[in-house]
Amino acid sequence: MYIGAVLKNIREEQGFSLLEIQRSTGIKESQLCRIESGSRFPTDEQILILANFYNIDSNQLQIQRDSDKVLENIKHFLNQEQILNVAKQKLESKGNYLSVAADSLPGATIPLESRRYIGCKQKLIDWIFDIIQHETKNIHTATDIFAGTGVVAKKMLSLYDKVIINDFLLSNNQIYKAFFKNGKWNKKKILKKIELYNSLETATIEDNYFSINYGGKYFDYDMSKKIGWIREDIENSKSELTEKEYAILLATLIYNIDKHANTLGHFEAYIKKPIKKSELKLRLIDVKEFENLTIYREDSNKLAKEIKSDLVYIDPPYNSRQYCRFYHVYENLVKWDKPILSGVAMKPPAENMSKYCTSKAPEAFSDLVKNLDAKYLAVSYNNTYNSKSGSSKNKIKLEEIEEILNAKGETKKFAKDYRFFNAGKSDLENHQELLYITKVK
Repeated sequence: MYIGAVLKNIREEQGFSLLEIQRSTGIKESQLCRIESGSRFPTDEQILILANFYNIDSNQLQIQRDSDKVLENIKHFLNQEQILNVAKQKLESKGNYLSVAADSLPGATIPLESRRYIGCKQKLIDWIFDIIQHETKNIHTATDIFAGTGVVAKKMLSLYDKVIINDFLLSNNQIYKAFFKNGKWNKKKILKKIELYNSLETATIEDNYFSINYGGKYFDYDMSKKIGWIREDIENSKSELTEKEYAILLATLIYNIDKHANTLGHFEAYIKKPIKKSELKLRLIDVKEFENLTIYREDSNKLAKEIKSDLVYIDPPYNSRQYCRFYHVYENLVKWDKPILSGVAMKPPAENMSKYCTSKAPEAFSDLVKNLDAKYLAVSYNNTYNSKSGSSKNKIKLEEIEEILNAKGETKKFAKDYRFFNAGKSDLENHQELLYITKVK
């Protein structure tokens, strides 16, 4: 649906005529008519005016319009869908990976950075470590204590003698083992499994736990049957797999289905429209092995009392959105204990809820910082407070962060303009990603 049709639908849903819009916004009725008919694109100024009038997110409207422009530019080319897919992969990989054309390159693997994940620091990684490298010295052991996707830990592995990586989500823990952990694994054995999975005919697969719960919601129904069959086979084969091989198969499954998920990149909800049919063909992830790595799955505040590190990177949840709920489908897929799911979003019973997503966040952050035995702390946060949505509002005020860090040692603050995930209700004007570097007393 082009931007003109989107704006027309919004106007009609809110019950306005073109003349009423002209009187309220100053945009001529003839211009509005051409925009809605698709004969011209709205300007940046017109988008801002209309977004303000309709009380919707201007950023989302601009994305709609600019995507229309992209489609206009490629409409005369053959293989348009492939062109868009490759362009998307190039953006995600920042041009650093041959796998941008992986679907047409035999043997190409999926990089760690290609997963959709809220708060991923991949686009900020160079900025973060340029500052860390400049502001710290004599770093031999580094810790990523809220590791998320693991992109920060991956950077650390190329810079420091020893790296500690921690996250409380089981799905993330398995991903770290698959991508990073030094362990015995047989590539031919894994590729044979993947070949088996890619040869499956969905017509011969019976309904299963995954398809019954997620089919037609988060994934196409036939694809969900295939996902469920593959996951059951991985579990049934566990006794024949090493720890590394088991993790590789789980991570490979997650990374391949992620691009097919009928979501905005998380599983708080699924998109309420028909799912486009597509075929699931698995590709192996980019498996690495590092000896200088220790992986934990601990409460960060508990782990802080047990480790010693020259540098600790801290990137806690910022708001009330619990990561265990955002990624419950992958947590359920990895655990595979098949709980009863409930609600529209098909969530399992709540567990592993973080204090950092509650009013206790300042207290938890203070306790974490107080107990860390480190030379330097690097803390990522942002300055988003002008939120119309309570779930988007930061749980720790910047003044609280600065007070806690200053009590630990000399602290410097660095800022970078940066747009982050937005559900459409937050004011992102002057949004910045912040990095605090504390030299511990």
